[in-house]
Order: sequence, then structure tokens, then C-alpha cells
Amino acid sequence: MSGQTTDEHHEGEAKPARPGGMTRLRNYFLTGLVVAGPLGITAYLSWSIVQWVDGWVKPLLPHYYNPDTYLPFPMPGIGLIVAFIGLVFIGFLTANIAGRTLLSYGELLLGRMPVVRNLYSGLKQIFETVLAERSNSFKKAAIIEYPRPGLWAIVFIATDARGEVAHKLNDQGHEVTAVFLPTTPNPTSGFLLFVPKQEVIELDMTVEEAAKLVISAGLVSPEYAKLAVLEGEALDDGKKASGGGKR
Repeated sequence: MSGQTTDEHHEGEAKPARPGGMTRLRNYFLTGLVVAGPLGITAYLSWSIVQWVDGWVKPLLPHYYNPDTYLPFPMPGIGLIVAFIGLVFIGFLTANIAGRTLLSYGELLLGRMPVVRNLYSGLKQIFETVLAERSNSFKKAAIIEYPRPGLWAIVFIATDARGEVAHKLNDQGHEVTAVFLPTTPNPTSGFLLFVPKQEVIELDMTVEEAAKLVISAGLVSPEYAKLAVLEGEALDDGKKASGGGKR
């Protein structure tokens, strides 16, 4: 009787409707878009950068050194290779005494130009901060309450406050850290904030993962390893409890 009742119960259940042709077509299209979209945009941006560098460097090459002179088709990427070799060569020259001396004279000359000196010093400081190996900028992602208590925003921790800002705030009993608050969906713009250290909550996610979260406006959230471990432990405990009840 119980087996017959079970069979009747299953027969009475409505079978899930299969998606129609238009629904399947839409799902296939969206799946293809998710796969091809990032690949296409990455290829387009990479190709644009190569062409941009080639457009700057190739006209500077001597005619007999340009591969386009001998080939029946243009060779992309030559300008990028030449630019890379040129930057390595400049770095090599700057690393020795003669190069440093020449660089110091050049900076002295730029320092005498009213507008150019401010532009050069600012750009140099930015490049040294971002690219230097000794820099520890943006090594951590965190959240702070912004723009008011109860609202939270992702920030990138830059460094402890220094100079006059640190001196003024330390006199008032505040130990602060400098953070960069990026905007969505363009994380290259944002705000520099000096926040008390106790109000900064550090995150386990990397800076790259936090940047993806900002760019996607919260749609692309990185996996949380600790949460996955806790869920796995809870699932194991549930299986053990279920097995114990059957016994």
C-alpha cells in the first residue's frame, strides 16, 4: 500500500516544464556573451595599446631598421619591443654614475622652469610611489563607514599618515591612516581620506578582488574562503547528525 501511495504521489506531481526554444536561445546567447565579452574586450584593449605604441615609436625608427620596409605587410608590436628595449637601456644608463650625473643636471634644468618643474616633480613622485619596489601602497583592502555611520565603503589602505597631517592629528590624540576611496565604476578616481586606525576594518580579499567589486558595482564578489570552510563544516556536521539519527 505504501509503495502504491508513493507511486500515485509521484504521478500527481507536475513535471518541471522544459524551457522553450526562445528561452534556450536567450540562455545560449548570454552564456556566449559572458565567455566572449571579456576575451574580446581584453584583445581589443591589448591591440589598441600595441597600435598606439607603434604609432609613436615606428616613425622614429630609421628606414632601414623598420621591418615594414622589407615586408609586404605591417608588423605589429615592433614599436612596443623597441620601446621596452629603450626603457631598459635608459634604466641601465641611469644606474651608473654618469647616468645619474646627467639625470641630476636634467632635473636641475627642469627645476628652473616655472610650470614644467611642478608637473615633473608631481609625476615623478607618483611614478616612484606606484612603481618602486620599496613602496607598500595599496597592499590591503578595507571597509570604513562612509559617508555617514551605517553606510560602508571599500577603501585601499595606502600608508600611515605622515608629515604635518600626522603631527597635527597626533597632537589631538588621533592615530590615523591614509586610505584611498575609489569611485564606481572607475576606481582610478576617488578621495584621499585620513581615518582613525580603529575605524578601519581590513579585509581578507586582495586589492585586485576589491577593485573588481568596485568596478562591477557589487555584482562580482570574490569567494570568501573562511565562509566556504564554515559551510563545509556545517554540512559535515549535518550529515553526521543525520546518520546518527538513522541509527
